[in-house]
Amino acid sequence: MMLLYIDPGTGSMLFSIVIGLVTMLYFVGKAAIIKLKFIISGGKSAGDHHCYPLVIYSEGKRYWNIFLPILNALEQRGMDTVFLTSSQDDPFFSQKYEHVKGEFIGEGNKAFTRLNFLEADVCLMTTPGLDVYQLKRSKGVKHYAHILHAVDDATSYRLFGLDYFDSVLLSGEYQKEHIRLLEKQRGIKEKELVVVGCPYLDILQEKAKDLLQKKSDQFTVLVAPSWGASGILSRYGASLLDQLVATDFSIIVRPHPQSRQSEKEILEALERRYKDTPNLQWDHAVENLVSLSRADIMISDFSGVIFDYAFLFNRPFLYVNASFDSRPYDAYDVPEQPWKFRILPQIGVELKEKEFFRIREVLLETVGNQTLRENRNAAKAKAWQNQGESGDRVADFLMQFIDGNTELRQ
Repeated sequence: MMLLYIDPGTGSMLFSIVIGLVTMLYFVGKAAIIKLKFIISGGKSAGDHHCYPLVIYSEGKRYWNIFLPILNALEQRGMDTVFLTSSQDDPFFSQKYEHVKGEFIGEGNKAFTRLNFLEADVCLMTTPGLDVYQLKRSKGVKHYAHILHAVDDATSYRLFGLDYFDSVLLSGEYQKEHIRLLEKQRGIKEKELVVVGCPYLDILQEKAKDLLQKKSDQFTVLVAPSWGASGILSRYGASLLDQLVATDFSIIVRPHPQSRQSEKEILEALERRYKDTPNLQWDHAVENLVSLSRADIMISDFSGVIFDYAFLFNRPFLYVNASFDSRPYDAYDVPEQPWKFRILPQIGVELKEKEFFRIREVLLETVGNQTLRENRNAAKAKAWQNQGESGDRVADFLMQFIDGNTELRQ
């Protein structure tokens, strides 16, 4: 018996082709039916066609803190909104909204299929890669808006991550420059770029006030990397963690959520290696705030969690990213180094592999550096604008568009 194998890349391409054809036939057929009804009715309205004014899509519950301030602001304004999520246990379903209705639409290709047939005036999401892979622009959606889910460079997404959105909502003015550069370089349409702030940091800032009172006396190091070949766990793994556990400090390792899928074998091997290590624990919680609040210092790479930690708690961090490979990211097509790499030496300390053997001394030296503290405050003001106001600003922008205002704010 011969078995047929289709690799994931080919499967993704085939799915895109099939969905593209089905979507085209759907809208062509629908247009024909509407036209026929119009003719039969003697030129009168073909009937009520339901098109949502505003749809918000969430990939899952880990993005809840991004959407919570926005949904609260929309609810207060009485704006009818549909919230689609790929988490069956999304925190949304415990809310008591009157004007925001929610629905679980499945995960992966099932969710993308639903979104590809969506009909709405505006669709807001954190998901990048619109019209690049499985997630296609629906002919029934007039405007696609993307909101960044980190105070990070807008070029930190995989290639073409933001190219086909109509607008991008930013946390800081500095993120505009490289988006404009890529638009010119690639010959694509200019997007509306609006600085709204950072919704999830607004939420976490309020939660952090209580956690600050619960910090333990034990010196704690948090290892919080990104995922992929350039991430700490993939690149260094045990060579770094062995040195850390030898310090007798309390070590928390919080892998990126994507690691469970993209580097599962590496993660499982490390968990087995340290399963009996008393001063090392793993954190896989949806929210990172508890681990961030417990840490006296953090070690990361190019992950946006660096800025969460520095801006919320103004504590020191080490970063390991000298060998960052930008080729899979939009940053590869930008001649200037991304802002986050330019600012890192001013607000943190680079940890080189050759210094792993003296990690205890490096950690303690960094904790005592007061200049870094002052620089972190300055970076926070630049990257996290409109602190505490993001939900209202996003709601204002969305409602301006829905109300027919064509002059969207820059």
